[in-house]
Amino acid sequence: MSPPKPQNPPKNYPFLFPKVQSSVLPDPSLFFSPNLLSTPLPTNSFFQNFTLKNGDQPEYIHPYLIKSADSSLSISYPSHFHNSSFIYQIFISDLTIFATDKTNSTSQKNHIISSYSDLSLTIDFPSSNLRFFLVRGSPFLTCSVTGNTPISISTIHAILSFSSNSSLTRHTIKLNNNQIWVIYTSSAISLNHSLSLITSGGFSGIIRIAVLPDSDPTYESILDQFSSCYPISGDAVLTKPFCLEYKWEKKGWGDLLMLAHPLHLNLLSSDDCDIKVLENFKYKSIDGELVGVVGDSWVLKPHQVSVTWHSIKGVKEESYPEIVTALFKDVEALNSSAITTTSSYFYGKLIARAARLVLIAEEVCFLVVIPAIRKFLKDTIEPWLDGTFNGNGFLYDSKWGGIVTKQGSADSGADFGFGVYNDHHYHIGYFLYAIAVLAKIDPAWGRKYKPQAYSLVADFMNLGRQSNSNYPRLRCFDLYKLHSWAGGLTEFADGRNQESTSEAVNAYYSAALMGLAYGDIHLVATGSILAAMEIQAAQTWWHVKEGDNLYEEEFTRENRVVGVLWANKRDSGLWFAPPDWRECRLGIQLLPILPISEVLFSDIGFTRELVTWTLPALGREGVGEGWKGFVYALEAIYDKESALEKIRNLNGFDDGNSLTNLLWWVHSRGDEHENEYGAEGKYCWFTHYCH
Repeated sequence: MSPPKPQNPPKNYPFLFPKVQSSVLPDPSLFFSPNLLSTPLPTNSFFQNFTLKNGDQPEYIHPYLIKSADSSLSISYPSHFHNSSFIYQIFISDLTIFATDKTNSTSQKNHIISSYSDLSLTIDFPSSNLRFFLVRGSPFLTCSVTGNTPISISTIHAILSFSSNSSLTRHTIKLNNNQIWVIYTSSAISLNHSLSLITSGGFSGIIRIAVLPDSDPTYESILDQFSSCYPISGDAVLTKPFCLEYKWEKKGWGDLLMLAHPLHLNLLSSDDCDIKVLENFKYKSIDGELVGVVGDSWVLKPHQVSVTWHSIKGVKEESYPEIVTALFKDVEALNSSAITTTSSYFYGKLIARAARLVLIAEEVCFLVVIPAIRKFLKDTIEPWLDGTFNGNGFLYDSKWGGIVTKQGSADSGADFGFGVYNDHHYHIGYFLYAIAVLAKIDPAWGRKYKPQAYSLVADFMNLGRQSNSNYPRLRCFDLYKLHSWAGGLTEFADGRNQESTSEAVNAYYSAALMGLAYGDIHLVATGSILAAMEIQAAQTWWHVKEGDNLYEEEFTRENRVVGVLWANKRDSGLWFAPPDWRECRLGIQLLPILPISEVLFSDIGFTRELVTWTLPALGREGVGEGWKGFVYALEAIYDKESALEKIRNLNGFDDGNSLTNLLWWVHSRGDEHENEYGAEGKYCWFTHYCH
């Protein structure tokens, strides 16, 4: 018998879902440079407002709010409005830069995005000979001027004083709102000013503008020192496991000065890169103080997180019978023909809920139920992967480059906006969890549907930058903020937003599990580091600890968790519930309950604060049993017996949860003395043998 011939990848590799012409997506050609239109485009990015409608809503590019309108660029060093319900940064056009005589007034386009990367954006004003390098975390706004163009800088404030140095390359503006701005130019420029306008003669070269935080003159010498080296772009590179490197392309001379937010400072590894932290050089921000860092390459090392199928601490054998009893009932109730939802989100939750039962069955050695769950998973997942699902399905949009749903391609509100690229990591994350589990227990099925599975992963986790890719790079994950954005192609005055951090963690965790199922160490490593960073970002910006000083005191006093986090705002309310529905606010930051939930809520002191803050809300009339289950699940972290009693008395569960899953969670809480290793050692024991 002759040996089998080696199989070549199928001609339809990589797999694409059927193409669709969406009727609800905006036109990207209005703002992206023509040479970018043949490539997949970002849909959930830090500059998305610049691509939507008139492109004239501001975006927060740390430390400034930036707005592009009427072929001019406005910069704001924002003040904060805050009360006990929300915090936001106020956009005021502190300075607006434009060409005095626009050279091409017939141009319809306000601005063109000529290039972008993880950490930067380059915007051109074709009618003005102006190019702006918008690099995240730069204390300077940098503008390149060509064609000997006269420049104007206006302000809505009054100019109290204006002075220039003898070489006419450094100019200081004092405004009547107590701000001091410094303008640096690469060559001499003669500037004239009136009450609220500064004008120049023809100029070619580089202009850099920076505010002096708190009008503190000691900052001036630092800005002077680093004014000649400017970044034009920045990339984030996943070089090795649990390591993220920032690399900026710079011009000019001297060292590069950038700003780090609190999570950057927590993760910066000075042993691995040549940086110097300027601890007293600070800008204020809604994300906490931004601190100066000198160096054109940073290395960030998040906590290592082990991605596991089963509970981290295990379930004691004496607890098996109670879990098995619930498991038998939950499996018996599975019925694929009884599913009525066609929503990609709620359907995803249902199949992921069933997949949890497989892994719990493995953990409590009750394998007899697995064939029934496997059949349910095959019957429910396959129609979405092979295009036979009645009423909805996955399709491919080539305009922006990504998966949309059949319903979402005709209705921007369907599937929670999935068709305009909202919530992709949430919906697909649930599908990936179910696919990963099914591929684990049925490898032949996994091989058959591997092309579709990887297409789903690539929609929000593509790492490549190639122009021939079908998907943009990391659709939802923001490599500067180090968490995801759920908001897609919808214009919002406060930029992108994300409500549920736990569903974001689920997406990257599920992708890593899929990597385990397929033996793909690269996918395991990528999913693991993104999950790890999402967790640390949630703990930094969504989890509000008592007495913490990241947010204003009155907001911190009233809130233990942020509801919706926006680029430019913190809101205590949810998309679906008011602020006083605290059980929903807790639950949406916990669901779905998984082994990795233990890592997300590894701070037991904070978890106790959060539950104590939430419990009174359960006395309100009409509180859903499903939401109570999440509160009791967190209570189990520090009071197992009390939580167990409450869970046994529940008479309903969230559609992505089950009694089996809650009992598994409580019975896998382990003992107190197991918590003594700290955040790293608790989840990655081998690190103890690596030093």
